[in-house]
Amino acid sequence: MNKIKVLLVDDSAVVRQVLTKIINSHPKMEVCAAAQDPIFAMHHMKKQWPDAIILDVEMPRMDGITFLRKIMSERPTPVVMCSSLTGKGAETTMQAMSLGAIEIITKPRLGIKGFLSESADEIINAVLGASQARVTKRSPVTLQATKKLTADAILSLPHTGAMERTTERIIAIGSSTGGTTALEKILTQLPRVSPGIVIVQHMPAAFTGAFAARLNTLCEMEVVEAKGNETILPGHVYIAPGDRHILVNRSGALYKIELKDGPLVTRHKPAVDVLFRSVARYVGKNAMGIILTGMGDDGARGLKEMKDAGSVTLGECEKSCIVYGMPKEAMKRGAVQKELSLGQFPGAILDYHRSGL
Repeated sequence: MNKIKVLLVDDSAVVRQVLTKIINSHPKMEVCAAAQDPIFAMHHMKKQWPDAIILDVEMPRMDGITFLRKIMSERPTPVVMCSSLTGKGAETTMQAMSLGAIEIITKPRLGIKGFLSESADEIINAVLGASQARVTKRSPVTLQATKKLTADAILSLPHTGAMERTTERIIAIGSSTGGTTALEKILTQLPRVSPGIVIVQHMPAAFTGAFAARLNTLCEMEVVEAKGNETILPGHVYIAPGDRHILVNRSGALYKIELKDGPLVTRHKPAVDVLFRSVARYVGKNAMGIILTGMGDDGARGLKEMKDAGSVTLGECEKSCIVYGMPKEAMKRGAVQKELSLGQFPGAILDYHRSGL
């Protein structure tokens, strides 16, 4: 079996050394080259084009964003951004995601070696997910050491607190690899009068705020990173913070956001399964669940629970998915009532909204 060939591009010798060790430890991957900047990387790529690239943002001679733009316009390749945990780094990384980067891994300013070693599973999963992505040209089986928990760890399934069908509708969306691009394409097509939307996008905590802020500049709807205890309002989008589970609960006739700490669920925090279970429990027939591109099976079980509770459930079709993983698993479980291409979701959301008026 041919191994996934990974190119490392980072000006830190320590980062290159640690990432090489992590990647080469996996039986399905190997580092084909490690370059200190994009200029050296291009020399390697002339000899052998990689299957995936781990790319630093700030480097001498050519920055990561310029290099990424060049790759995506000439020969699109799955790219994982390796970004520092700073406000500026988060904004730049969001720009990289809009240009076609697939995943994000983080690194601190200090203690890089220990931090990266502790994040080995996350790094491996990011590269594996990216390597499966279908990347298009842009214009100018995973190792796990931890037990895989279900949504039971955060919210038990029994009993429903959902009201009967009302005119107040909520949309719950789950996405992972490739989801930042998918969400942007959907949300930018929705008018201000759309129903309230709650989203889990698998992403490190340092970047969810910047992701929400960027979407807010592009969308008619108001997009925010959830803080907890907000009333879910029409015309608003709530992005789960990258280190907390997000749930929807009910207070009288109002639907509210709840944030919870706790263990990883389906190896994620936030987990789509937790969001979907809470919506099944408290919103039921008044909700639509959507599962988008992503690696793994997070959200499949929860979407089935939403369907069983009377929610409308949709999945992204294989043709438009960057990684047809999460929607595929949801289909296998019988959780998806209908698959749509990415461009069909805005219309489906608005049709669902109008049906409740």
